[in-house]
Amino acid sequence: MNLLDVEPLDLGPDVKAISLELVDATVDREPIRGEEAVKTWSRILPTLAGNEPWALDFYSHLDRVRDFCTTHSIKFREAETRCIVIPTPDPTQLEELFARFEAETFGARAGPQAAEGDPVLEKDLSRQGADAYHHAYTHYRFCAICDFENGSLVVLSNKLWASEIIRLVRAVLDSASVEVRLPA
Repeated sequence: MNLLDVEPLDLGPDVKAISLELVDATVDREPIRGEEAVKTWSRILPTLAGNEPWALDFYSHLDRVRDFCTTHSIKFREAETRCIVIPTPDPTQLEELFARFEAETFGARAGPQAAEGDPVLEKDLSRQGADAYHHAYTHYRFCAICDFENGSLVVLSNKLWASEIIRLVRAVLDSASVEVRLPA
């Protein structure tokens, strides 16, 4: 069995963050990777977005992202010199992207600006990477840092609480294979 630990994360007084950690339930608590993780994360992210438009933000390894999207007919836009935005990929594309870029750190965000474009945030992502979300997340349902190689998704949000995230993801995950919990 795998565990998805969902708990508030202290990143300072000016940031509301929630950590989602997907790990093996055994004593060593190794991060879950590969196909099993890809399927889990690809269910979680759209669920957190709810009815809001959402997007993935890539701010490193852009040649690989561009080539992959072009080869797999995945719609993307070059938002800045060092930022590629992939708006609301379909479930198959999302799994393909997560499988290919599992070892990379990239971002996600949900809110109207994800569909319309957010030139200020995208410029900051181009310059600062995930640190740009620190000042922008209050304008979104959430901004998130995806570090799936380490079994981690950090959600920055004033609209989602750990208990709400637990409720949402329990509804889309198989409870026989992933236990969703707030660690003690």
